[in-house]
Amino acid sequence: MWKFVRSISRRCRSAVTYSFRQFETDISATTVSELQPTRPPLPLITSRNLQYKPRYTIPRQAWLCNMDTVEEEKLGIVDLHPQVFAAMPRFDIIFHNLNWQKRLHYIDFQTELSRAEMRGGGRKPWPQKGTGRARHGSIRSPIFKKGGKAHGKRGPHTDFFMLPHNLRVRGLTTMLSCKHAQDDLVIVDSLEIPSKDQKFMEDLIETRQWGKSVLFINDLDIMPVNITLATDKIETVALMPYYGLNVFSMLKYETLVITLESLNKIEDRLLFNLNRADGPKGKFELKYADTSVLKNST
Repeated sequence: MWKFVRSISRRCRSAVTYSFRQFETDISATTVSELQPTRPPLPLITSRNLQYKPRYTIPRQAWLCNMDTVEEEKLGIVDLHPQVFAAMPRFDIIFHNLNWQKRLHYIDFQTELSRAEMRGGGRKPWPQKGTGRARHGSIRSPIFKKGGKAHGKRGPHTDFFMLPHNLRVRGLTTMLSCKHAQDDLVIVDSLEIPSKDQKFMEDLIETRQWGKSVLFINDLDIMPVNITLATDKIETVALMPYYGLNVFSMLKYETLVITLESLNKIEDRLLFNLNRADGPKGKFELKYADTSVLKNST
C-alpha cells in the first residue's frame, strides 16, 4: 500500500515539475514587447465630422503624433477646418491684437509735480524792477529749468480699451493658420509622458526639432503630473489650458503643441463665433473702411 502511494506522489511531482519548466520556457520565449499593452491598429483617426462644412474649400490635414516616446510616431491624420486653419493672413489684425494685449494690463504710475507741489520758490528770484530782467514771482515756474510741470502726467493712468469682437476672433484664426502653414503646429493624442525627468523632455524637443520654445495646450486646467515636473525648470516651455490661447503667446513661442481634445474645443468655439447670427453680418463686422475704432488705440 505504501509503495503505491509513493509511486503516485512521485508521478504528481514529475508532472508538476514538467509543467512548471514548460511555463518558464514559454515565458522566456515571449519578448518584452509582447507583454506590453499594444495600441489598436494604425491609423487611429482618418477624418472628423467638421461643423459648418465649407462649400468651396477642402479641409486641411495634419498628422496626429504621440508623446510617450522620444521618437515621433504618427498615429493618424486629422482634418482641420479651413475657416480656422486656412484663413487669409492679415498682419494688421495680428498687430492690433498684439498692441491690445500689451496695453491691456499696463498702468502708468508716473506723477509729475506741478508748480504748487514743488519745494522752494517762496520768494521772488530778483526784484520786480531795476534789474532789466523779466518779471518773475517764483523759480518753480514751469519756464525754469527745475520748475514744476504744467499739465504733466497725473498717475495712475491706464490705456485700457476693448478690441472689437471680430478682430479678436480673426486674430486667433490668423495665427493658427500661420502656425499650420509654417509647420509649427503639432497635434498630439495627449500630454501624458512616461517620465518626469527633465532630460526626457529636452531630448523629445530636440529630436522632433520643435525649436527653442514650445507652448503646450491642454483641454483641462490640471496638467499631467509628469509633463508638469519635466517642464518646471525649462524657461522656454509653457503649459496652458485651451481657453487661454492668445495671439501674444503664439507669437512668443515657436512651436504650438495641441492635444486632440483641446483642438476640438478651440475649433468649435471659433467656428461658432465666425458663423453666429450676429457675427460677420451683424454688429461685430469690421470693414476695411471702419477703422475709426482703432485710431485711438494705436
